Amino acid sequence: MASNKSIKKNYIFNLSYQILLLITPLITTPYVSRVLGADGIGTVSYAESIVSYFVLFATMGITTYGQREISYVQQSLEKRSVVFWNTKILEFVTSGVMLIAYLAFALFQKNSIIYITLCCNIVAVFFDISWFFQGLEEFGKIVLRNVIFKLINIAYIFIVVRTKDDLIWYVVGLTVFSAMSNISLWVYLPKYIIKVDKSVLHPFKDFKIVIGLFIPTIAIQIYTVLDKTMIGIITQDSFENGYYEQALKLSKMVLTVVTALGTVMIPRIGSYFKEGNKNKIRDLMYRGYQFVWFLGIPLCFGLVMVSSNFVPWFFGDGYDKVADLLKVLAFLILAIGINNVTGMQYLIPTGREKLFTITVLIGAGVNFCLNAVLIYFCQSVGAAIASVVAESTIAVVQIIMVRKELSPWEIVRRGKNYYVAGAVMVGALAVLNHYLTSGIFNTVIIVVVGACSYFAVLLILRDQFFMTNVSNVLMKMREKTGK
Repeated sequence: MASNKSIKKNYIFNLSYQILLLITPLITTPYVSRVLGADGIGTVSYAESIVSYFVLFATMGITTYGQREISYVQQSLEKRSVVFWNTKILEFVTSGVMLIAYLAFALFQKNSIIYITLCCNIVAVFFDISWFFQGLEEFGKIVLRNVIFKLINIAYIFIVVRTKDDLIWYVVGLTVFSAMSNISLWVYLPKYIIKVDKSVLHPFKDFKIVIGLFIPTIAIQIYTVLDKTMIGIITQDSFENGYYEQALKLSKMVLTVVTALGTVMIPRIGSYFKEGNKNKIRDLMYRGYQFVWFLGIPLCFGLVMVSSNFVPWFFGDGYDKVADLLKVLAFLILAIGINNVTGMQYLIPTGREKLFTITVLIGAGVNFCLNAVLIYFCQSVGAAIASVVAESTIAVVQIIMVRKELSPWEIVRRGKNYYVAGAVMVGALAVLNHYLTSGIFNTVIIVVVGACSYFAVLLILRDQFFMTNVSNVLMKMREKTGK
């Protein structure tokens, strides 16, 4: 049974990796931003946005489909083996076609060596089976694999990337280790699947369902990657792409702490849906929203308040605009956090891809239209505003669509204590920012004071969610101490 697998344990596994993703840029970004400059980073960012479209068609909706279908047949060795091979064969075909198409495209680009190296991103898709282990709720193996190769990549950057002329070697580090990481996961596979008769394999049987999942994936790509492409086309300025890339990287880095729970919730919701257990699903959903409010509010407003102090010393000279971008992109934490719960954790596992697709297409349309206007007038800041508005639109529309199953009032009510605590935190940090200049020590002070003020208010309010989790942590610490 799926219930035998701990959501908390899987969340800790996934969060551990997400924390590493948080730490990695904190270690490498100050170094890379100074060595390669905003121009070099912008060049790579634009090229990555192009290859992302080929990766998009390589994956289609296959990984989402595979994860969901595996969650339905977790306990059946034969059934999950059939699902695995059907899904993987289909992915072999799509990624193989896209690899050939991309190489033909890359050969004729200005910075062809960079584009050709980036083909490893498609190779990574060819060997990706992380969706299989996610569907089985076996997150420990994925995390272990990712941690090892991420640490190797960190060491590689500091050893190999020394000057602006090492830009291509930086790209190698971004791509090759990702592919190697995916390949390494195949070592675990023989323990979880068996050989199946070719007669039972029909990899294109559910292609319509895959396409249905692919449409929202395309739409999501519009407002996650098209931003960079449109900045490059409209502004013709690699520096603007460099600023946007760094700000987006930091905001998404913080966002992973909030969305990490979603990755482990999807297979659990899928399993409960298959069992017809609506009450457990509803309970998990409300807890998911509360979790987003609990962490999303301090992370969002904390990033807004700390950005001006943090950016100058972290990135070095020439990156002042990143602070302005962060103040806008920080709101993605709440917007994406909420629509991740409603869309990815609820609509997809419960088989309502069409509703999910509609909301995402609406958001994509909003994003594209605003990008076309705002980037022209406001450059990268315009793209940031467009992204936040698009994600917020999706969040609102999705909640409206599920209002008969999940009360909008209850969703909002779950965050009442965190609104108060967040307001107090912002007030405290506004006072600090008035007196503190940019520096590592002062940034640490801002972060510590912000966290302390936020959690102090929750303690005063006796917030049940906060108190319960604190009690659980203390209990486990006592148990370990007692041993």
